[in-house]
Amino acid sequence: MVAPIVQRKIVKKRTAKFIRHWSDRKAAIKPSWRKPKGIDSPVRRCFKGARPMPKIGYGSNKKTRYMLPSGFYKFRISNAKDLELLLMHNRKYVAEIAHNVSTRKRKQIVERAAQLSVTLVNGNARLRSEENE
Repeated sequence: MVAPIVQRKIVKKRTAKFIRHWSDRKAAIKPSWRKPKGIDSPVRRCFKGARPMPKIGYGSNKKTRYMLPSGFYKFRISNAKDLELLLMHNRKYVAEIAHNVSTRKRKQIVERAAQLSVTLVNGNARLRSEENE
């Protein structure tokens, strides 16, 4: 297996979801975040004890944003030809086979990735052999 060029420590400033104000009290209000717009809203006015609002300061480090825990970045591919784009970048990116690729094409992609020494994130998906069944 190919190792990443640079292994940086990924720091997440906040892993909990921001939930919508009053979503814990009323069933009609779903927890997906909406910015409060009311004139008296304690969340909008950032009162002490009110739930936190998403702000730019919660953002990730640019150098580790979208990075997988393994130190690679994902690159989605749909056919075997897309793998050749990763030929020179196999220490920075790993390939992820798109969800709508058939089993026949997946086998070709897995074989080609092994030849080019490109790592696949989901290389085993939908590739059960007929002998096992």
